[in-house]
Amino acid sequence: MSSRATSWLAWSLAALSAALFLAAVALHIVTLPVQSTGSWGTGGISAPLWAMLPFLLFPIVGAIIASRRPRNPIGWISLAVGIAWMLGMATGSYALYGVRIARPGSVPYPAAVGSLAEFLPPTALLLGTFLILLFPDGRLPSSRWRPVAWLCGAVIATNVVVTILAPGPLSELRNVPNPFGLEGSLWLANAVDAIGLFFPLCLLATATSLIVRYLHAGEDVREQIKWLAFAATVVALGVSGAVIHGTLFASDATGSSDSLLAKLLQDTITLSFGGVPVAIGIAVLKYRLYDIDVVINRALVYGSLTALLVLVYFGGVTATQAIFQAFTGQDDLPQLAVVASTLVIAALFNPVRRHIQSFIDRRFYRRKYDARRTLDAFSANLRDETDLDSLNADLVTIVGETLQPVHVSLWLRPDTPQKGRKPD
Repeated sequence: MSSRATSWLAWSLAALSAALFLAAVALHIVTLPVQSTGSWGTGGISAPLWAMLPFLLFPIVGAIIASRRPRNPIGWISLAVGIAWMLGMATGSYALYGVRIARPGSVPYPAAVGSLAEFLPPTALLLGTFLILLFPDGRLPSSRWRPVAWLCGAVIATNVVVTILAPGPLSELRNVPNPFGLEGSLWLANAVDAIGLFFPLCLLATATSLIVRYLHAGEDVREQIKWLAFAATVVALGVSGAVIHGTLFASDATGSSDSLLAKLLQDTITLSFGGVPVAIGIAVLKYRLYDIDVVINRALVYGSLTALLVLVYFGGVTATQAIFQAFTGQDDLPQLAVVASTLVIAALFNPVRRHIQSFIDRRFYRRKYDARRTLDAFSANLRDETDLDSLNADLVTIVGETLQPVHVSLWLRPDTPQKGRKPD
């Protein structure tokens, strides 16, 4: 596959994940009146913020990496995590809408689609274990970690199969049985809980692999993976604590026995998954992982610029409309206000872009930013410098600060007359 086709595929998958995110948020808001008290987290109108938004970072980072380094599985795994999670959230709300809100028969196969929500979110979490296990070069730390990779793959496959065939009601639809469940095989339902005990084991093992890789790596690789090692450890400890708490202090089917503090902690655990793509982004930006920091730099600059200018535009239009309505009593916004807001946006574009670019450079490209400022200052002094010895010392200092070589020396060739030419 060509690089252009690979890039198109990666960004198409990221767009699909974003579309699923918007659909999941819309369906969640529509089904709020009929949602039951969940067994995880506080739920409610804020659920998309802690349950979906952190996972939207995975496909964004994944598309950037996969489009530039298609042979590295890190980008494709990140895309798979985002799509699996968003699809799980969307299908759960779709089933709830089709059964509890829509007219009977108006929404096709709500229970069958809702069954996807039973295994897709756990699958997304376990896919994240491969993301940690293979980071940053897409290979295992050593052949001794192959059993861990096989364990994670086996847990994912077993969880999918057992969850599809397990009898009983769907978690989002308490009184609707699993359409694919094998009635009479109650042991499958118990097997789902047993498989869940392997989740923290996989997370802890992969987090350990990253720590081991860090301890045996060189300085550059350590800088690349230290943030991800920290983020993975936080996620592993949080999920492990939640599983142990749920096993030892099991609540009822609705999870009503969980206190508000426990549910807030569950929200925090879900939010902590967003630290994994953030850590990868820091590695890419600050430590030049995959050599695609320029792409992310431009995405940060123009993404922030677009959001800020849109906010300024709509804020200006809204304020102008309020002032116009207060003085005239009319609701119609004059065309002049729209034109004026557009001209303000055009005037602000370049200054705001320069300020945002400067902030990004200072934050993530400090050495490059300092080197550029040093060279600018040297160029300004060079116009007025006449002392050759002082110029020699300044030039050696500048080269040492910007290029940071092991040794710096300056040799000036004497002005010798050319053959056959008399000196001036």
